[in-house]
Amino acid sequence: MSEIAKHSLENILPQLKCHFTWNLYDEESSLQDLEDRVRDQVEFLNTEFKTIMYNLFAYVKHLRGQHEVALVYLRRAEEFNLQQQDHQGKIRSMVTWGNYAWIYYHMGRFSEAQVYINKVEKLCKTFASSYRIKCPEIDCEEGWALLKWGEKYYERAKECFEKALVGKPTNPEFSLGLAITLYRLGDEARTENTIRLLRQAIQLNPNNQYVNVLLALTLQKVKNKAEVEGDQLVEEALKKTPCPTDVLCSAAKYYRNKGSLDTAIELLKKALESVPNNVYQHLQIGCCYRAKIRQIQRSRKCTTNEDEEKLREIMKNAVDHFKKVVELNINLPRACSDLACLYAITGQYDEAEYYFQKEFSKDLPPSEKQVLHLRYGNFQQYQRLSDDAAIHHYLAGLNIHGSLTEKGKLIINLRRIANKRLSENASDAVGWQLSRFIQELNRKGQSTAGGPGRGLGCPLGNPASDAGRFDPSVSLDGMGRNETSEGTGGAHHPAEQKALERPSYQVSALQSKGEEERGVGGPVC
Repeated sequence: MSEIAKHSLENILPQLKCHFTWNLYDEESSLQDLEDRVRDQVEFLNTEFKTIMYNLFAYVKHLRGQHEVALVYLRRAEEFNLQQQDHQGKIRSMVTWGNYAWIYYHMGRFSEAQVYINKVEKLCKTFASSYRIKCPEIDCEEGWALLKWGEKYYERAKECFEKALVGKPTNPEFSLGLAITLYRLGDEARTENTIRLLRQAIQLNPNNQYVNVLLALTLQKVKNKAEVEGDQLVEEALKKTPCPTDVLCSAAKYYRNKGSLDTAIELLKKALESVPNNVYQHLQIGCCYRAKIRQIQRSRKCTTNEDEEKLREIMKNAVDHFKKVVELNINLPRACSDLACLYAITGQYDEAEYYFQKEFSKDLPPSEKQVLHLRYGNFQQYQRLSDDAAIHHYLAGLNIHGSLTEKGKLIINLRRIANKRLSENASDAVGWQLSRFIQELNRKGQSTAGGPGRGLGCPLGNPASDAGRFDPSVSLDGMGRNETSEGTGGAHHPAEQKALERPSYQVSALQSKGEEERGVGGPVC
């Protein structure tokens, strides 16, 4: 094809309404996650949703440079479009044709790209347009793509579904899309409005059980709402067979919120039968087992050999699922530190150290780095018994522009170290320096934000610029650099060695008492 024809394609392609012109961010790290989520759902979707997902698959494959595979998914989308001989099926074909044109263009197959541009043009002419038309079906298709792409796009998805509903206010799919989007927006959307739209979506989509569970989950957030309705909605949704994985996982979340962890685990394992390598299912199961460990720790129920064996089994299950998460997607945020925390509470400190260092080796966003420094500082303070290393990581966390909640925990832990050292030695230089540092942070927090209750060590101002004023080298006089280096994998502090010699369930029981005493910043996990 001539350069003139290529230039003509380049002028026309941006006018097509499809995934290539919807400004979807192609961050490589998110593509595998997106592809996994879409693939796991497509088996249970209705025909029109399969078309949407196959188009999305094709675009993801293009972004990964797999153009031939992308064409395979577009053919599948086209097949489902052909099954819909109605007006909606023809309109939705324009998105598929647009994707075809773009992919063929990127492959250098310009004549084939032109074939699909001609298809779009022919259909658009029936609407007195050239290469794009305004219609609710296209707005809806864009809304689903944005919704699937991630939370950064939820607001745009909401606008697309609202725009589609203007043209067809009682359309079941448009109503469903808006209701799901508002649920995903969470606190950013008014709960009453979300509940109203979810109820409307249920009326218009009586066979869609997923939206029933979303309504139950939303009702959990509202005070004075009868729990009975939520239970009934979830139970009704679970009666359908085969039960879609998204229904099983959402129902598991509902029961987990209620504290019914065994039911949640049972549902998640059932979902795992359909998608055995779904990283999020393994993550949620691991989190449920971890919550069961904490329940047992708080209740002090390990009084018999049977109880101890049960706790050991729960810990093993938790570790197994978190290990699977790391195997499936090591780059998942907190994957390695979640596993490290579990190894820490089971007394396996060398394994914990290994996975903490794996997490430190990642290129993490600031908020995740801050959480990691808090977790690793807790590990050093409460398991390794190294004040030096703990102080270093708490201060590193304070120097990060992250969450005020996490900063509050970091400051509380620094105060605990200061109080402990000064109670042991009233002249301890590190204790005094930490105390002055925390007082300065509190003073700045009060003068900036004002109001009562700021003396808890959670300033509303930004302590990042002040954190560097504390000189951790002073602590070498009290603790010594050797203890920190040995604590990373060599010799253990005597008290720590005694803890390691206990059975793991006793270590956890011991730590649960400390956790209760330490409060907000103490637990490793």
